[in-house]
Amino acid sequence: MQQWVWRAVGWGAAVAVLAAAAVIYFEDRAGEAPGRPGMGTQVVAVETAPVERRSMQDVRLLDGALEAAAGYDVAPRIGGRLRSLRVDIGDTVAPGDLIAVMDDQEAAQDVAEAEAGLRVAEAQLAEARSALESAVRELQRARDLRRQGIVSEAELDAAEAREAAEQSRVQLARAQIEQRRAALAAARVRLSFTEVRADWDGGGERWVGERYVDAGSTVAAGEPLVSLLDVDTLRAVTFVTERDYGLLRRGQEAELTVDAYPGRAFDAEIVRIAPRFSPGSRQARVELAVPNREGRLRPGMFARVRIVVGGVEDAPVVPRDAVVRRDGRDVVFAVETSADGEEAVTARMVPVETGVRRDGVVVIDSPALSGRVITLGQHLLQDGSPIRPVNEDGRAAAL
Repeated sequence: MQQWVWRAVGWGAAVAVLAAAAVIYFEDRAGEAPGRPGMGTQVVAVETAPVERRSMQDVRLLDGALEAAAGYDVAPRIGGRLRSLRVDIGDTVAPGDLIAVMDDQEAAQDVAEAEAGLRVAEAQLAEARSALESAVRELQRARDLRRQGIVSEAELDAAEAREAAEQSRVQLARAQIEQRRAALAAARVRLSFTEVRADWDGGGERWVGERYVDAGSTVAAGEPLVSLLDVDTLRAVTFVTERDYGLLRRGQEAELTVDAYPGRAFDAEIVRIAPRFSPGSRQARVELAVPNREGRLRPGMFARVRIVVGGVEDAPVVPRDAVVRRDGRDVVFAVETSADGEEAVTARMVPVETGVRRDGVVVIDSPALSGRVITLGQHLLQDGSPIRPVNEDGRAAAL
């Protein structure tokens, strides 16, 4: 295939073409009749290329970065001295694995105090129950003696009051036991907080992405110790302009490449498209899910995303250099030959609607186009200009 661009032709070839055009022009001018306009008979040397038919894909190439699909910082719920850190960068952990151990002396003392308080409350309840049983017996005896007229009404009232008081003491002791049990449970929870463990829903393993502190440090409650990342599925984040926004949809498949693995493409799928554009960049965020079962990809890698947004089958295509702008529209100059097809006669300017542009060629959506088109020398042409096709070396070319 001929090379269609200026840099491929080379400056030498371009000069040769223009020189040939000049020779043809001046030879033609020499033969003109006096007073006859030269532009009407100027023969322009041009390069041409055939109109081909191809199947073309409309592809968008986007740049982005990989992020962990899920991740969080592990932090202690209580402050204190970090006794040991059991994981480091690059380690894998599962839910429930021990991450770090905090100093537990104070928390253990709180548990011991709560246990002692519970035992005191239980002893108080036993004492209150014993006193209540005694008060109940005395009340029953007072009632019997009152029916016999041995004790007064006041003595019976006193026995009933004592029994009621002992009932209240029992209820208070029971409440204190519940309070002490709650205090003990809270103290044991605080003691459990001295062991910092991995915890998330869904199972699987995660990687330690970063370590923020070392053993022996004094940390506050909520201060991050390490970060855990889910790298089984990564998220590729890229941004698109308004021109491409309408071509994308959720569930659309894509391919992703990274510099770490040249020549290898990874599957991806669009999972989120932002409903707004950034006021500063006028771009919208697009996120793609990237399966990473082999664990080759890592968060932070620079990614190139290839998305097929459309395409055509068996469409006419011309070299990119064949399409030029005239009066604010795209046109090509088609080669019109003589009746016997042996000699190029004129260049016909054809306004065109273009489609997919890729790999140095352009799809012509309309009108129907065939034959050959001019790829070099259009700046000297008008509709109907005489032309003479030449090769890259400036010699005449056969059509």
